[in-house]
Amino acid sequence: MMLSEVTTIADAALPVVQFRSHLRLGSGFGEDDLQDELLKGFLRAAVAAIEARTGKILLARDFSWVVHAWSDPEGARLPVAPVSAVTGVVLVDAAAAEVAVDPSRYWLEQDSQRPVLRPVGVLLPTIPTAGHARIALSAGMAADWGGLPADLGQAVLLLAAHYYAYREETALVAGCMPFGVSSLIERYRVVRLGSGAAR
Repeated sequence: MMLSEVTTIADAALPVVQFRSHLRLGSGFGEDDLQDELLKGFLRAAVAAIEARTGKILLARDFSWVVHAWSDPEGARLPVAPVSAVTGVVLVDAAAAEVAVDPSRYWLEQDSQRPVLRPVGVLLPTIPTAGHARIALSAGMAADWGGLPADLGQAVLLLAAHYYAYREETALVAGCMPFGVSSLIERYRVVRLGSGAAR
């Protein structure tokens, strides 16, 4: 299984002005945007870390999911949430020949935690031997920064500020996340009830 970002978060969608204010950086000196590229990098890193920790895509964009075998041919759990649309399913054989699956053969069971690609009939289309299926999907909680829940927006700013403050530090524990950020994102994390519950 491999998930790839097809479109990235546009620079204009990042809350650089809010972040600059959050950091209490000086303004009105004619060089307000001097650190903007650096700030964008920290914001992107914070968004990516929170998405990885919660399994939720914050800002809407397109993804490609490649799978070599369905975990359940009666319904494949998609790797991210929330998914707004499955825009295509393509079967690719061992010789790299592609066949697009008719959209009438599948549908999206929307769920804020675990969306599922479902067959219209009994089973999802058979993936060719030594081949794979490529699923195109659109996912995201909001189209722009203003549409995000306030707690998630605050979590991104806090984590980006943490990265900014410790930008020279190389000895932080792997996976380190400030307590305030962990508290804000806790309710968005997927609850795993068993070894296969969140597949």
